[in-house]
Amino acid sequence: MLNIIKNRNLYYSISWVLTIIALIFLFVFKLNLWIDMTWWTQTEYSYSWVTINIEDVRKNVWEIEKTVLNNWKNVINSTEIFKITWENKFAIIAWFDNSLDEKNLENFKIEFKTKVFESLKKLDPNLIETQYTNIWKSFWDYIKNTAVLTLILAVLWITIYLAWAFSWVLTWWKIILSFSWIVIITLFHDVIVAAWFYVFTSNFLPDFKIDTFFITALLTILWYSINDTIVVFDRIRSNLKVYTKKDKKELDEIINLSINETLARSIYTSLMVIIVLFSILLFWPETIKWFVLTMIYGTLIWTYSSIFISSPMLFDFNKNEKLELYERKEVNEEDKYVV
Repeated sequence: MLNIIKNRNLYYSISWVLTIIALIFLFVFKLNLWIDMTWWTQTEYSYSWVTINIEDVRKNVWEIEKTVLNNWKNVINSTEIFKITWENKFAIIAWFDNSLDEKNLENFKIEFKTKVFESLKKLDPNLIETQYTNIWKSFWDYIKNTAVLTLILAVLWITIYLAWAFSWVLTWWKIILSFSWIVIITLFHDVIVAAWFYVFTSNFLPDFKIDTFFITALLTILWYSINDTIVVFDRIRSNLKVYTKKDKKELDEIINLSINETLARSIYTSLMVIIVLFSILLFWPETIKWFVLTMIYGTLIWTYSSIFISSPMLFDFNKNEKLELYERKEVNEEDKYVV
């Protein structure tokens, strides 16, 4: 049987190192942002049954980039062209110089899009522009604000639930304090480390960019991380009921026992999730591969934290507390009286 509590300082040290490296990396290194994180443009085209050579499209777009100028300087920082899997469609992404004012920037966007369309029509006269996305900074601000609000609400509701679920074991203020901090620390750890793994990967594999799917994956990691932690905590709660009444055990023994009882379940569940995610990563469309890779990293991290971080922290927060069950008083109707 694993003695998690005895070796908890080792696990804490690993998490501290990962978190510090993650924070340094996220704040120091340049992020590989996608179109909806940089508020530029994405244009999608549908072509006829005649196959278009994507390399020919790239050459045309690169030539057009050189013609869109502002005071002899290139307006377009970079472009990316990719084929949409299993469809006669491809998309062109363009990143523009963000030092331009909004009015001039919009004019250059239209100029670029018009020139590209005219050039591509020569490759396929039946070419159709099916979608044009032009996202500004306000959208990114909305995504950030929504993510922060979701995080706050998740932490608040889970803290209330855990405080209620364990209310018969310890004093109320101690429960709220301990579980609030455990939830907050665990979520911060899981999201930051998973984000770092993904950002680190995107520096070597430029196809993996940071976009709204990445943000969605981080929010999903929040939920699964909390869910995995609750499974372990719920077993601890059940064992506290048993081992504070009879066959009394110390808190570290109860937590160790609970972790080992749920260990196989946590590992097998996470393993199945990772297998499914890898299958999606390999065979599904490219549009969700960033979400899937982030979820793979998140699954590894939340499995580790729910076993080796959350439960040991529960011990450290409450190791000096006296384990007594909260006894509810039964009301005897015959004892009631009217004044």
